[in-house]
Amino acid sequence: MITLALSKGRIFEETLPLLAAAGIQVTEDPEKSRKLILPTNREDVRVVLVRATDVPTYVAHGGADIGVAGKDVLIEHAGEEGDAGLYQPLDLNIAKCRMSVAVRADFDYEAAVKQGSRIRVATKYTTIARQHFADKGVHVDLIKLYGSMELAPLTGLADAIVDLVSTGSTLKANKLVEVEQIMQISSRLVVNQAALKLKREPIRALIQAFESAIPK
Repeated sequence: MITLALSKGRIFEETLPLLAAAGIQVTEDPEKSRKLILPTNREDVRVVLVRATDVPTYVAHGGADIGVAGKDVLIEHAGEEGDAGLYQPLDLNIAKCRMSVAVRADFDYEAAVKQGSRIRVATKYTTIARQHFADKGVHVDLIKLYGSMELAPLTGLADAIVDLVSTGSTLKANKLVEVEQIMQISSRLVVNQAALKLKREPIRALIQAFESAIPK
């Protein structure tokens, strides 16, 4: 049995064509089913639904053999737990967005950075933010938040946020502006290293099928 860890939403939807290329179809709709383990048309493959941030943990510790996770999640996971047990063979080129710094439209970010001011930054992605500002030599106080990041500058909690940006419409609606792009983000295939040895042939076949179906 091969267990694949996925999160609901965009990653799940954009992984379906890759699974189809491997001859795998999930036979229940995660939005309609209450099940957390979904069957597929193959008796030897099942899908487990977990939070996006938990995918690397499930794969690294053997709760799943393979999984799909965003680059942002993988960097944060490595920063907290290291990369032990995780193999990342493919960039699947799906669920693409970018990690950016955003501020209120009336906040002079460039001036604050040039003057060496200590700025307050709210983010869920503390590892990425810490490294980015350290590389720039900017002093920051990081405030970890888990949601509604856009509120932080609007309420005075923070001067800036570091967050994922797709279209930028949420920033615009909240009168925030994107002032710096940190990195491009897409989702990766991750594999448990022990599973790769124990289930070498079926997992290799899956990796090859995924690779052939990666959107260009």
